[in-house]
Amino acid sequence: MAINLQKGQRENINAPKFTVGLGWDTNSTSTGTAFDLDASLFLLADNKKLISDNHFIFYNNLESPDKAVIHSGDNLTGDGDGDDEQIKIDLTKIDAAVKEIIVVVTIHEAEARKQNFGQVRNSFIRIFNTDTNEELIKYELDEDFSIETAVEFGRIYNRNGEWKFEAVGSGQREGLEKFVSIYQ
Repeated sequence: MAINLQKGQRENINAPKFTVGLGWDTNSTSTGTAFDLDASLFLLADNKKLISDNHFIFYNNLESPDKAVIHSGDNLTGDGDGDDEQIKIDLTKIDAAVKEIIVVVTIHEAEARKQNFGQVRNSFIRIFNTDTNEELIKYELDEDFSIETAVEFGRIYNRNGEWKFEAVGSGQREGLEKFVSIYQ
C-alpha cells in the first residue's frame, strides 16, 4: 500500500528498481491552447550540481549515460488517466557519483501560451516498484501555483546507502532555464 506524503515529508524507497510516474490534468477554463508539461530529472553529485550535461534527463535526452535512468518520452497533452510521463530508475546500475535526483515538471512555452500551474489540477508524483507494480509512495501537489511555470515535485537522494524520496512542492516562474542555471 502506498504512503501518501505531505510537503516536506521523507520516506525510504526500498526498491532497487522503481518508476517515477507523473500525472496532471488541466482546468477546463484554460487558455484554449494545449498544455505540454515536461518531466525532467537532474542527476546531481555531492556538490548539488549535474555530474555532466548528459545527466540532465528530459525530452531531448531520454537516458542517463549508464542507462540507469530512462525517460518514457514527451507527452504533449496530458490527456487520459494515470501517469502522463514515466521515468524508470535502476539503482543497481546507477553511477556511484549520483547522490541526488531532482524531479521537476515545467510547462513548455508557458509564457507564450499564457499558462501556469494555477491552470493545472490533479498533479501528482508517484513511485512504484518496476518489477511488481506496487505503488510505494505518492505525493499529490495540492497547492495553487497561480503564477508558477515550473515545480520541483520532489527529490530522490542517497543518505547513508539508503535511497529516500522527499516531497518538495516548490514552484517558481522562470521555467526550466532557472532549474538548469541552479544545477549546472
